[in-house]
Amino acid sequence: MKIGLKWIVSFVIITIVAVGGLFWVPAVDTPNSGEFLGEQNIVGADVAWILAAAGLVLLMTPGLSFFYGGMVGRKNVISTMLQSFIALGVISILWVVVGFSLSFGESLGFNIKGEHYGIIGNPLSYPFFNHVGVFPHKMMASTIPFVLFALFQMKFAVITPALITGSFAERVRFVSYLLFMVLFSIFIYAPLCHMVWHSEGLLNKYFGVKDFAGGTVVHMSAGFAALAGALVLGNRKNPHHKPSNIPYVILGTGMLWFGWFGFNAGSALSANATAAVAFGTTTIASASAMMTWIFFDRINGRKISALGACIGAVVGLVAITPGCGFVSIPESLFIGFTAAIVSNLMVNWKKLKKIDDTLDVFACHGVGIMGMILTAVFAHGENASLLHGGLGVFAHHMAALVLVSVFAFFGSMLLYKITDRIITLRVSEESENEGLDISQHEESLDW
Repeated sequence: MKIGLKWIVSFVIITIVAVGGLFWVPAVDTPNSGEFLGEQNIVGADVAWILAAAGLVLLMTPGLSFFYGGMVGRKNVISTMLQSFIALGVISILWVVVGFSLSFGESLGFNIKGEHYGIIGNPLSYPFFNHVGVFPHKMMASTIPFVLFALFQMKFAVITPALITGSFAERVRFVSYLLFMVLFSIFIYAPLCHMVWHSEGLLNKYFGVKDFAGGTVVHMSAGFAALAGALVLGNRKNPHHKPSNIPYVILGTGMLWFGWFGFNAGSALSANATAAVAFGTTTIASASAMMTWIFFDRINGRKISALGACIGAVVGLVAITPGCGFVSIPESLFIGFTAAIVSNLMVNWKKLKKIDDTLDVFACHGVGIMGMILTAVFAHGENASLLHGGLGVFAHHMAALVLVSVFAFFGSMLLYKITDRIITLRVSEESENEGLDISQHEESLDW
């Protein structure tokens, strides 16, 4: 079998990364000085909860692989599932080497009237997890080891590019996707993560964006990158397919819903009342969206389906993510209801259907826009949202929404173009007809 240059280069890179870490001497940080607190500040209950939450968030990525894998055609199940699952390997390594530094490192940006606004983290802040140890960080997570915070955040970085894969399923070359995933994580995810969740970040400090668990950072970025991907790769030769395994979709939805409790409630970074609220709003928003979706389907003349129920549940989870720790349970009921109707209309919008977004990723995860809007409407606290005297906060959220949308969409489109120049993105027509399971991986289903 002929081995292409791209695979040799890839192996050399991973070898350099693996061996290079051995030559990086980890810095030993002194507690109670600089940016770190002492071990006495660690709260055992918080550590236990975030350890569990990190495991729950990790479970979401294999859950997503089942969710997507069951929806594609029979010839593309394995390839679609692997595109999600492989992110656990690629992004975890990238996160240790440079991703965490770019996302949460020393803020690099610009100054206006003596105030600093960060765009991205310094890549030399925590390379190979240097300075990422057992002591709590004063600003980021003051009651848990800094290494636990870094690993918890890593799971968010892992699932984000995996979400995009549903838009170009059944026609993308695997090695090209690996390259795009790395570029997206460095140039789209990391800057958004820094700008929203770092204390010096532009969207946090200047715009006051409220994103409790990733509606902007994860779902909006993935949704707009998915739309760009569908446009760049073009339509499939045979865009009509029958979902291969609905039970896989149900299993994947259950795993996603279960893992989402770590995603949302874990983002409190503590075993406290806010985590409990986020747990409750996550449950109810998803339940509301699931029931709204199937009834809305029925009144529009479509049969109630297991697929629709699963999609509705995930749409509710997406929509509540940015506001889960800021809104009440009755408000989460309304957020799930509204998001399900908006997303359902988008999924069935004829103009949007002309774009071959294989698994309607933009229609379902782009609904993170609704989550961001409704968070700016309902978030509790003095001058915290439109309904609580924060007209300026709402206006800033709308401005940030436009900024994030433009950045994620056009930035991703540029990265697709760059990837395509380096390694062609789309498989050949012959490979597409044969199916990606065989043409890309020489594997196939037995059933």
